[in-house]
Amino acid sequence: MSSHAPLDGKVAIVTGSGRGLGLAYAQELARQGAAVVVNDVDEATAAEAVATIEAEGGRAVAVALPVGPTATAQELVRTAVDTFGGLDILVTNAGVLRDTVLWKMSDDDFDTVINVHLRGTFTCVREAASWMRENEVAGRIICIGSPTGQRGNFGQTNYAAAKAGIVGMVRTWALELKRAGITANAVIPVAATAMTATVPYFAAAVEADAAGEPMPAFFRHDLGFGTSEDVAGLIAFLASDAAAAVTGQAIGIGGDRLQLWSHPDAVATAYRDGGWSYDDLATGFADAAGPLQSVGEKFPPLPEELQRS
Repeated sequence: MSSHAPLDGKVAIVTGSGRGLGLAYAQELARQGAAVVVNDVDEATAAEAVATIEAEGGRAVAVALPVGPTATAQELVRTAVDTFGGLDILVTNAGVLRDTVLWKMSDDDFDTVINVHLRGTFTCVREAASWMRENEVAGRIICIGSPTGQRGNFGQTNYAAAKAGIVGMVRTWALELKRAGITANAVIPVAATAMTATVPYFAAAVEADAAGEPMPAFFRHDLGFGTSEDVAGLIAFLASDAAAAVTGQAIGIGGDRLQLWSHPDAVATAYRDGGWSYDDLATGFADAAGPLQSVGEKFPPLPEELQRS
């Protein structure tokens, strides 16, 4: 590691970092100088992730526990402090999927996803932020969202609720932690993962990535869809001193594209003396509200040369 790396001397926790996007985040933070606590539910996966970081000259330690319980958050912070002497960065990435339509979604499907994504983010950030405040560390909280939380997606009631909730918490934490100099941001990644590998629309991109070839420009530029490594640079930036003034933001990244998502805001406002009765709304809603907002993501038609049967 470079002695002048931007994260030299920093300590990071990355939940759900045994593989995929989380592993890419942990590896990039280590390349930039941070010591990393790797977390995964599977002990062998976590150990393998640590080995890949150490093979590049980085420092890492594994904590194999499920995210959600307060005890896991406490153990992650304890490990960071005991092993590396402190804590500067938390990336909450751990997650699970239980996709199905509303009328088929069980209580367990809903609770499992909410517990890992939403409660797991809350418990880990609460523990990390408390330690940072008590020790006067101007830390960095980076929470992973999703386009589904921003726009909705068929079959993902639980996941959409969790990811939208994470962004809402981030905005609140940015306010609450400002005086302590701790930033809180959400990252909205779009990348080739085990989930997108099963979607025919992305097949040409996934094939190229698996073959070690560049993804077609349509995916990288038009869709902002790329590799896990394409997202990792933003994680390292938000973890650094260079991003000290960036907080309370939802930032999208994927492929060649960087986006700043807007906060929800009124797009139309109308007034009526005496308020709005049912009759007033029945006759005047369309004119008062204007065009309704769209839901879900709309992908452009796939070019013929990129279509797979």
